[in-house]
Amino acid sequence: MILAHLTTQLAHVPASLAMFFQEAPAVGFSPLQLWGNMGNLARAVVILLFIMSIWSLAVIIDRALYFQAARKQSREFAPKVAGALKDGRLDEAIKVADRSKKSHLAEVVTAGLQEFRSFGSGGSITEAQVESSKRALERSEAIVHAKLKRGLGGLATIGSTAPFIGLFGTVVGILNAFQQIATQKTSGIGAVAGGISEALVTTAFGLLVAIPAVMTFNYFTGKVESFDVEMDNSSSELLDYFIKQSHR
Repeated sequence: MILAHLTTQLAHVPASLAMFFQEAPAVGFSPLQLWGNMGNLARAVVILLFIMSIWSLAVIIDRALYFQAARKQSREFAPKVAGALKDGRLDEAIKVADRSKKSHLAEVVTAGLQEFRSFGSGGSITEAQVESSKRALERSEAIVHAKLKRGLGGLATIGSTAPFIGLFGTVVGILNAFQQIATQKTSGIGAVAGGISEALVTTAFGLLVAIPAVMTFNYFTGKVESFDVEMDNSSSELLDYFIKQSHR
């Protein structure tokens, strides 16, 4: 009797599984179909992530072009200004620096040279003149550093928050899946397919936004640090030049 009862119960299992899968309607996975399966809150999450991705892309393009121009102009500027200073042509060095508008080195060196020249070319070079030029260089370095880091704070914020925003969309999608089960009073895949696809899309989109933002933020931060070192070296060399001139 027991064996016959188990045989009867097992015979209904394939039928139940077949019913479970037959209840699932066709769920599309194209962008438009996934969008149609989303609830309003999940759509708001996707729109927010899309805006963050556009902002991130704009910052990446802007910083890449800015750093490339700064590097190129600085390479052209450094030997020209060094030659002008070696020959004692201070005005020529300032003109060379003025022509390199996007060079981080030129902006710093120009501030120091202009402050040095503001004391006048006549008479001996005083310690106050050198100290004043030093402070001008330090102020200019701080300003240029802020320009170089422009937008990187937003990039870091996007990289750190996008996965959590995507995770929020995932939670919403799972909740919608359970709500559909409760509303339709069925446990078929069709009842949860829309919610699960909604959850997976927001998770994937959050990671897609965050990963490039984090990678480029780290890359640009390294670039800014290398530019800071170059500005420090240029300021130090210019101060050495001023000190040597004062001892002549």
